[in-house]
Amino acid sequence: TGNVEVAIRADYRVSELSYWYFSTGLVLAWMLVLHLIDSRSHRVAGTGMDEYKKVVDGSFRLFGFVAIFAFLLQVDVARGFLLISLPAGVTALVIERWMWRQWLLRRRRRGEYCARVLLVGSEQSVAHIAAELSRTPQAGYSVVGACVPSGRIADVIAGTSIPIMGHVNTIERALRVTGADTVAVTSTDDLPAAKVKQISWQLESGRQHLVLAPSIIDIAGPRLHTRPVAGLPLIHVETPRFSGGQRLAKRMVDLIVSMIGIIAISPILALLAITVRLTSEGPVLFRQKRVGLRGREFTMLKFRSMVVNAEEILPDLLAGQRDAGNEVLFKMKNDPRVTRVGRLMRKFSLDELPQLFNVVAGSMSLVGPRPPLPSEVEQYADHVHRRFLAKPGITGLWQVSGRSTLSWEDSVRLDLSYVENWSLLGDVGIILRTARAVVAPGATSA
Repeated sequence: TGNVEVAIRADYRVSELSYWYFSTGLVLAWMLVLHLIDSRSHRVAGTGMDEYKKVVDGSFRLFGFVAIFAFLLQVDVARGFLLISLPAGVTALVIERWMWRQWLLRRRRRGEYCARVLLVGSEQSVAHIAAELSRTPQAGYSVVGACVPSGRIADVIAGTSIPIMGHVNTIERALRVTGADTVAVTSTDDLPAAKVKQISWQLESGRQHLVLAPSIIDIAGPRLHTRPVAGLPLIHVETPRFSGGQRLAKRMVDLIVSMIGIIAISPILALLAITVRLTSEGPVLFRQKRVGLRGREFTMLKFRSMVVNAEEILPDLLAGQRDAGNEVLFKMKNDPRVTRVGRLMRKFSLDELPQLFNVVAGSMSLVGPRPPLPSEVEQYADHVHRRFLAKPGITGLWQVSGRSTLSWEDSVRLDLSYVENWSLLGDVGIILRTARAVVAPGATSA
C-alpha cells in the first residue's frame, strides 16, 4: 500500500521539466487575475495607491488559490518556488506599473491622455472643483468648459480661464463644441430634480462619462461608501478611525526601520557631527521644543545648521520681507543665519537625520504631520488641532508637496488629509517620494 501511495504521489509531482509549463500557466493566470480585478482601469491608473493595492491584493489571492489547489489535489509544488516567485513577481509588477506611470504622468502634464471635462453647476462650485483638479494634473482631468445657470456665452468663470459654454440645459451642445468626454456635476442646487438623470441619458454609452463631484475634498476612498436607499445613491463618509492595531503596526515599522537606519548611516552621522563641530562655534545638535501627539511638547533633535544666536536674530528677519513660507511658517530662501555647512545639509535634508532618535524614543514617526512650534500652535484655528491625533513625522505630505511654497491653508489641508486618511501603504509612498525629493532637492528644510 505504501508503495502504491508513493507511486500515485510521484505521478502528481511537478517534475523539473513541467515547472516551465507550471510557470507559464501561473504567469497567464496572473495576467488574467489582474485584468479581472480592473487593475488596469483608467479610473485607477496614473494616480493614487489603488493601482498598487489591486496588484498586491490580486497577487496574494492568486497564490492563495494556487496553494489551496495544490493541497486539495496533492500536487507537490516546491514551497521555495512559491516563496520566491510571489515577492519577486509582486516587486517586478509594482516597478513595471511605476515606470508606466512615470511615462503616463509626463504625457498628462503635456495635456495628453486626459479626460476632457465639462463642469456643470454654480460658478462658485465650478471654480472650486476646477482649482482642485488643476492641483493634480497627474489624475488626467483637463477642464475644457463649463455650463452654469447664468449661461453667459463668450465669457469665463471668474478667476479662471474656463470658458462658459452655455446654460445647464445646453449640455449636449456644449459637449459637441468642446469635444468633452466627461461631464462633472459640481453642484445640484441650481439643477432641476431630474436633470442629473437626463444628463446621463444624453451621454454616449462607453465613450462619455458622468461624474458627480461633491465639494468633499481630502477624503480617502476607504472612508467613502455608496449605499443606494430608495433610489438615492447616499454617500457615507466614515469618521477617521485609529485602531490599536494600526497604531501598533505603525510603531513597529517606525522602530524597526529607524533602528536599522541609525546603524546603517552611523558613519555619516559621525562625519556630519565632526564637520558641524569643526566648522562653527556651538553645539553639534540643535534642540527645539515642538508640539506632538495630543498636543504634548517634546524636544526635537537636528544637526545645528545655523549660528548659535539664530533665535536672537529672528525678530529682525520677521520685520523684513520674506521670500518663502507663509503667514504662519517663517522661511527664507537665503536665510543669513544658516552656516555654509548648514546650507549643504539643508539642501539634502541631512540636518534632519538625528530625528531618527526621536522616532526610536517614540516622540516622532517616520511619516506624519509637520512638527509645529508652540508659537505656531497659538495661531491655530480649532479644527487645525486635529493634526495632533497623529505623531509628527520626519517627512510627510507637507514635505513632498513643495513645503516652502505652500500657503498656510494648503499646509493645514495636507496635514489633516494625512491624519484622517492614514494607511501603511500610503506611508511607503510618501517615503519613496521623499527619497526622490532628497536626490533632486528643491526646497529648504522645515
